[in-house]
Order: sequence, then structure tokens, then C-alpha cells
Amino acid sequence: MGWQGTAKGRHDEAMRLAWVDVAKGLCIVLVVMMHATIGTGEAMGSEGFLHPVVAFAKPFRIPDFFLLSGLFLGRVIGRDWRLFADRRLVHFAYFYGLWVLIQSAAKYGQITGGAGPSAFLAHLAHALVEPYSTLWFIYLLAVFSVLTKLLRRVPAPVLLGFAALLQIVPIATHSCLVEEFCARYVYFLAGYSLAGRIFAFADAVRAHPRRALAALGLWACANACLAFTPSPLPGFPTLASLPLVSLVLGSAGALAIVAVAALLTQAGGRLTAALRACGRRSIVIYLAFFLPMAATRTLLVKTGFVADVGLASVIVTAMAIILPLVFERLIRGTALDVLFSRPSAFHIVPEQRPVTPVLRAA
Repeated sequence: MGWQGTAKGRHDEAMRLAWVDVAKGLCIVLVVMMHATIGTGEAMGSEGFLHPVVAFAKPFRIPDFFLLSGLFLGRVIGRDWRLFADRRLVHFAYFYGLWVLIQSAAKYGQITGGAGPSAFLAHLAHALVEPYSTLWFIYLLAVFSVLTKLLRRVPAPVLLGFAALLQIVPIATHSCLVEEFCARYVYFLAGYSLAGRIFAFADAVRAHPRRALAALGLWACANACLAFTPSPLPGFPTLASLPLVSLVLGSAGALAIVAVAALLTQAGGRLTAALRACGRRSIVIYLAFFLPMAATRTLLVKTGFVADVGLASVIVTAMAIILPLVFERLIRGTALDVLFSRPSAFHIVPEQRPVTPVLRAA
């Protein structure tokens, strides 16, 4: 009886962790799909069947990613600052800095405009204080982690309330860092401070799948209605983007992704396995998807091989996800492994176990 109880407990724990990977997989697919679909549509001069999917996911796509990123902060936030900085600041700073160099080098001509190395160095210096391109997510993970540790003595309701106020109040600046910080911090903080309740919610979904499916249906209808209805107020394209409404939809959508991931994990199957694999390597995909995405899009547009924008968007999305995973697997254990695995020289606290190429901290 004791052995069976232990085995069941391990199975339940594995299920609890598996749905997080599946949820991250869903999020990274939606993020890559958004970039691939919008870019392909602009390049081909029209829209396809994936554009409505991108619009539907807009209210919750990034909120859920940050909520999931905050779930396991509690495991390290109580550690001393040296260890915490190694796991949550140096870790993200290393990959941000490395991939800023890579992405910037790929766009050297566009960045410098013929002005030479001095313009390129000025660009890199600016990237230290203002997140560059798609890497703003990595930058903010470090900022959110450090700030939350600094403020962890503040009562959670007070901190959550303040973060929610930042999200609700429209703040328009010329700084991506400031705007994204205000818009996203509440979700990261919710993932950290409400982690226990979020895991309990996922358990409840698995225990009552029919009720969960019914609730997901209602949520999908409400989200679609608000995401596709134009707003009467200037500066807010849809009802989903209105103050307070966006916070409610972002939170509800994040929980919906948790519910979908919990149900998929319980059901199993190849789709679940594929999403989990993407989730376990979500940062690998996030760091490297831009190059295969741009290359595939350019190839399709120049050859005219695929005329349908929707199908072209699907192909670009697939290549932008698959090729980074294939590349990461091919370079594993080689000198190029430093692209996805932080070398020991960039640790301020020695690793207690072998470094894996999968960036699970995000």
C-alpha cells in the first residue's frame, strides 16, 4: 500500500509538472505563429486564415507566458543574493547579450545604415538599457525576478494590486521597457504569488474535465467577441484592449491555457508530446526562431511556391519552430553548445549538476 501510494504521488507530481511544459509549448507556438503570420501577410500583401487565430490569441498570448514564468520563482527567491543572481539575473543576461549580438549582426546593414562600426556599437549600448527586438521578453524576466525579490516582504495583495493598477492605467512612452513592464508585471507576479492556487486549479480541471470544457467554451466565445469587436475609444483597437478589460481577458486567457494544458496532459497523445517538447525548450525556440522564420518567408515570397497566405504562414511557423530544435540537438556537446547552454565561465555560483541545454528557468 505504501509503495502504491508513493508511486501514485510521483505520478501526480509528474502530471503537475507536465502540464506546465505543455502550456509553455502552447504559448511559444502562439508567439512564433504571431510573428510568422503578421510578417508573411505583410510580405505577401494580404491576410490568411491564421490571422484570425493570431487576433484571438492576442489578449492572453504574452500574459500566460509571464504567468508560467513566475510559477517556480518561489523555489529560488529565498536563496542568498549571489545564488539568486546567478539563476535569475546572470542566466538571462548571458542569453540576452549573446543573442543581441547574433540578431544585430544578422541585421548589421539595416542597423548601421552605412554609418559603420560606431553606429553598431551605439546600437549595442542602447540595447543594454532598452530591450532589443523580440528579446525584450528575456530582458524583462531578469527585471521581474530581481524586482520581486526586492519587494517580497511587501504583502502579496498590496503588490498585486499595485501591479494591476500599472496594467490598467494607460501608460504611453517611447520606452518598450517601461510600457511592457507596466503591462506584464502583474502576470509574472500572479504566477509567483498564486502558484499554489494555479496548480490546484490545474488539478481541479483534470478532476472535472467536462465542467472544464464547458467553461472553456464560454471563455472562448467571450474572448472572441471582445477580441474581434472594434473599440469606440481612440487608441484602443478592440474591446479586448480597453483598460481593465485587457487585464480580465489576460488573466482569464492565462487560466484557459492552464486548463487546456491540464486536459491535454491527461489525454496524452502525439500532440501533447510535441507541445511538451516545445515547452521544455521554449527559450531555445524563442531565441532562435527569427532566422529560420525570415529565411523561410523570403524563400516562399521570392519563389512564389505557395500563393495562399494562410498556408505560407503555417509553413513559416512550422520551420521557425522545428529548425531551432533540430539545430540545438545537432550542436549539443559541441563548441556551439554555448548558444543554448551557459558555460561555467558565466556562472557566479558553480553548478551542482551538469548543465543541460534546455533553459528551464524561463
